[in-house]
Amino acid sequence: MTISATPVDRAPAKGRILDTADVLFYADGIRGVGVDRIIATASVTKATFYKHFRAKDNLILAYISGRHASVRANLETLIADAPDARTALDRIVQSIVDAIAAPDFRGCPFINAAAEFPEADHPVRRVVTEHREWLTDTYAELLRDLGHPFAGDAADELLLARDGAMAGGYAGDSIAASAALGRIAGRLSERSL
Repeated sequence: MTISATPVDRAPAKGRILDTADVLFYADGIRGVGVDRIIATASVTKATFYKHFRAKDNLILAYISGRHASVRANLETLIADAPDARTALDRIVQSIVDAIAAPDFRGCPFINAAAEFPEADHPVRRVVTEHREWLTDTYAELLRDLGHPFAGDAADELLLARDGAMAGGYAGDSIAASAALGRIAGRLSERSL
């Protein structure tokens, strides 16, 4: 599971701003990165920044929406390329393990964003909720395809295991967190038999 946003067709300056925000927001926190730092790092003027985004809030929303779009595209490709649901699930787990092992891993960008925006009706939280609902539905569909008798419940368990592995992988022992995720996913798959 690639956790960085995928650049899309956009104006070069706007793209640099968004790519810069993607890296800095993930590495240092959304609230911890100011507009001036983004402008300097992206090598654009304040006028260019405000022309494209008008305010930091708009950039934040573009960042988290871009993360959702990237994760969704990567996961859909991974599933489409798998010969069956079991292989797709194994590959999803492996992509999470690979992300946790990356040197720049800083946890789940969606959980991080939710922690910085505690208001449930904030636009960022709405994107986070949409992402998590989509992810749960995707897991449930795979588990249903495997014949799991309680695919929705199992999808909730898998999402919770993913969340725990990502948090534990960042804050604690990445190897133990990844191994635990693999064990839980394996048990959920076995119950599908």
